[in-house]
Amino acid sequence: MDLDQFAALRTPEGSAALDAATERAGGDPLAAAGALRSAGIPAGLAAAALTQAELRRRAVGKFGPEAAGMFLTRPGLEQATRRVVADRRAARLRAAGVRTLADLGCGLGADALAAARAGIRVYGVEADPVTAAMAAANAEAAGLADAFTVECGDATAFDVDRVDAVFCDPARRRAGTGRRIFDPNAYSPPWDFVTGLAERVPNTVVKVAPGLDHALIPAGAEAEWVSVAGDLVEAALWCGRLAEVPRRATLLREPAPTAAAAPVAHHQLTGSGAVEATVGPVRRYVHDPDPAVVRAHLVAELADAIDATLADPSIAYLYADAPGATPFARCLEITDVLPFSLKRLRALLRERRVGRVEILKRGSALEPEKLRRDLRLAGPEAASLVLTRVAGAPTVLLCRPVG
Repeated sequence: MDLDQFAALRTPEGSAALDAATERAGGDPLAAAGALRSAGIPAGLAAAALTQAELRRRAVGKFGPEAAGMFLTRPGLEQATRRVVADRRAARLRAAGVRTLADLGCGLGADALAAARAGIRVYGVEADPVTAAMAAANAEAAGLADAFTVECGDATAFDVDRVDAVFCDPARRRAGTGRRIFDPNAYSPPWDFVTGLAERVPNTVVKVAPGLDHALIPAGAEAEWVSVAGDLVEAALWCGRLAEVPRRATLLREPAPTAAAAPVAHHQLTGSGAVEATVGPVRRYVHDPDPAVVRAHLVAELADAIDATLADPSIAYLYADAPGATPFARCLEITDVLPFSLKRLRALLRERRVGRVEILKRGSALEPEKLRRDLRLAGPEAASLVLTRVAGAPTVLLCRPVG
C-alpha cells in the first residue's frame, strides 16, 4: 500500500469499501473481491479494503475490539505489542513518574497508544511514511490524537532532551521482504544506537526479541521476559532509573473480551539470573516452568520457592515430593519413569489402555507427532508423556495432570 491508496481508504468511498470488506472477512478472498467489484468498488480500492479487513480480523487477538477501527500492515501487526502487555508497560512508566515519552520507531502505535491512555504525552517517530500515517490515524480513531502525535523521520535524529523517557522497538524484519532479522546489529535503528539511548536518557525501555542473547544485555539493565497465557511474547530491557532487578519473568493472562480496559492480573518472579539450581533424583512430581521463567534464567529461584531440584543440569524440568502451589509452572504427577524405548513405552500404554496422550519435551530430538503415530494408541484413558533426559540419558515420564 502507498500513501495514495491509504488516503483513498480514508475517504467516504473508502469507508464504505471497508464496511463491505469487513462483512466478507474470513471467507473466500476471490468471492469477496468479486462481490466488492460487483458493488462498483474499483479494483485497487477493493483490494486495499479487503487486506485491511483481514488484518483487522487477525488483530483482534492482540488489540481486542479496538482492532476494528485500526489501520494495519502485515509486518506492523506481527511486530506490534499485544494490548495487555503494552498497557502494563505504560502503567509501569506512569508509576515511575514519566509524563512525556518518545516512541522511536513507533510502528502502528500500539505501545504509544497504551502510554497515551495512561496519561503520558507521546511523540512518535516512524521512518516509513505509510506506517507513520497509519499510526496517526490509529491515534485519531482512539480519540488520542492530542496525546500521541507522529512524525515521519529518522528515529536517531530525534531530540531526546524534549522528553522524560524513551521507548524503542527496533524493526526486526527486513523492509520489503518481511524476513526476520536475528542479528541485533542489523536492527533499525541499529543496536549500538538503541543501547546508547540508556546513556542519554535516564528512563529508557527497549523491546527486544524473546530469544535475545543474555550477553547482549547492557550492564545495569533489567531484562524482563513476558508471557501471556503461557505464550512467551516478548522481552524488554529497562534501563537507568527504571531498572529494579537484574532479571524478571512476568506472567499475564488475556483479559476477557468484554473487559479489555480492566486491570489484568499478573505474577512476577525476580532474581539475579545467575544462580544454578540443585541437581537431584526424579521425584513424585515434575514441574514444567513457564517459558518466561526459563528464558529469564530464573529456574533456580523457582526451584527454591517450591523445594524442587533438577534431574539434569541442562533441562529445565523441576522435580519435587509435593505439587508446588505456583503460577510459574505446570505440575504433573509421575506414575512411571523408564529409559526411552519405543517398544517398552508402547507396551506400557497398551497395558494402561491409553488412547490419548499429551506429549511434552525438553532435551529430546523426538518429533511428538511422529511418536504419537508410532505408539499406535488405543483405549479410553488419557495420559501425559514427558520426553526428557535424566543425568544425560533419554528418559520418558508417564504422568497425569495435577489440578
